[in-house]
This record gives sequence, C-alpha cells and structure tokens, in this order.
Amino acid sequence: MRIFVTGSTGFIGSAIVSELINAGHQVHGLTRSDAGAQSLIAAGAEAHRGNLEDLESLRSGAAKADGVIHCAFDHDFSRFQANCEKDRRSIETLGAVLTGSDRLLIITSGTGMGNAVPGQPATEDHFDPSHPNPRVASELAGATMSARGVNVSVVRLPQVHNRIKQGLITHAIAVAREKGVSAYVGDGLNRWPAAHVLDTARLYRLALEKGEAGARYHAVAEEGVPLRDIAEVIGRGLKVPVVALSAEEAAGHFGWLGAFIGWDLLASSARTQARLGWRPTGPGLIDDLEQMRYS
Repeated sequence: MRIFVTGSTGFIGSAIVSELINAGHQVHGLTRSDAGAQSLIAAGAEAHRGNLEDLESLRSGAAKADGVIHCAFDHDFSRFQANCEKDRRSIETLGAVLTGSDRLLIITSGTGMGNAVPGQPATEDHFDPSHPNPRVASELAGATMSARGVNVSVVRLPQVHNRIKQGLITHAIAVAREKGVSAYVGDGLNRWPAAHVLDTARLYRLALEKGEAGARYHAVAEEGVPLRDIAEVIGRGLKVPVVALSAEEAAGHFGWLGAFIGWDLLASSARTQARLGWRPTGPGLIDDLEQMRYS
C-alpha cells in the first residue's frame, strides 16, 4: 500500500516509516524541513512538504494515499490544550479527504484515555468523551470522522522509549539534571505504562494491515513502571540524590511536567495483543534507562 505518514521524521514516526518500508509498503512522509526531506529519502520514502498548520498539505498528502497514519503532534506542553485542538483540526482535515472510501485513517492518542476505574488498567474498549485531559480532542475528532463514514482506528501510546528518548521521562531527566535531584511524588508508587519504539512501530503496521475500523489499540509492553523506580535509575545515572516531593512541591519543581508526574496511568494491551497478534519483544523501560548515556 501507499501510506501517508505525518510525524514521519519524529522519534516514533521515523521508526514507523522504516517498519512500513521493510514490510513492502510505499511511504510518503510529511516534513517541514530540507533535513527532514533528506532523511526520508535516505530511508527509502518520498518527502511530502508541509506541516500541521498547512491544512492543504494534509489534504494533498491524504488524497494520494491508500491509508494514513497520523502520529504528528506538537509536544510543546506549555501549550498543551491549543496543540490538542490543532490535532483535532488535523484529524478532521485528513478524514474529510478519506470520507466515502475504504481507506484507513490511524490516529494517535494516549493510554490515559482508557482509564475507567482508579487503580485498574486502562483498556482499549473504554473511552470517556468527557475525559478532562485535553487529548480527548483527538479521539472525539476520530469519532466524528467515523460517524461520517471514515474508517478510523486509534493507537494509544504509553511512554515510548529507547536508550535516547523516553517520552515524558526525557523531560524528568532534564529537570533532575537542572535541579540536582531526581524526584517523584508521594510514595512514588504511581505507575506509567511503556513500550519500546520498535515494538510501537510494529503495532502501527499491524493496525494498518490487520486492524478494524473503529478499533482502539494500546501500544503497551509494560503495564506500569513505578515512578519511584524511574526516579531511582535516573538518580543513579546522573549521580544525584533521589527525593520524594509532595504534590504541591512537585508543581513548582517540575514546571509543566508537574501536571502529569503524579498520575497513575496503568494500562493493559491484552485485547490489542489478542486482536493483532502483537507481541512486544524490545527492552524494558528501566533497562533502557540503565543503559543510556547521561553525560
């Protein structure tokens, strides 16, 4: 198939591009820069110039594709709500092009959207349209497009990692380096799910090849890694003390990350694995954090 990939030069998107090409698909990837275009061409893909603000570039990219994987997202969390609304507009723009066809649109969300009962794993089949997290806008846009006849499915992401990047944890490392302590909130037993970036890329491909319209998939290899364990390995890596903070202290210590750091985000991928035959095999989050270079 010929697949249009947004976010194609990013951390996850570049892995998806390689996964698709290695499986025999053709890819044209959205990129805003010459450097991004060169990296796509080097990977064996076609560069499609544009960005999320240029809605016409999204329309033209989707128009010449057999399917679309939308994994681009503006990760400036100081403007999180505005960026979630930008994602909504992007999904509606892409979906409008695909309306009335059987071409699949895979959009991206977070596993937190599947949380129903505190302390219980988020599941693929749960979605609360009134969820307080602004990222709900992405799945609401997907539902709107589905109601208009678009084949939409959702891949929900945990903390996606390798030895270079680890989602929000990358920002926690930067704060620990700046403040000279590695911190967690309360008892640090709140948990974040995780998956290696190559396992995540393979899930997107399987969702494209084997998935069903309307399905939600969780890219979860580890259901929940305690934040205290994460803080301890960061402390060892940076050779700084590990400390517990109150929720009030965390807000000032972590900046924008303080809004997320205390959340318990346990998530399951049992249904995803059963439906797609996806079996994550990559290193765990703690292993990647232990093996990364901190200097």
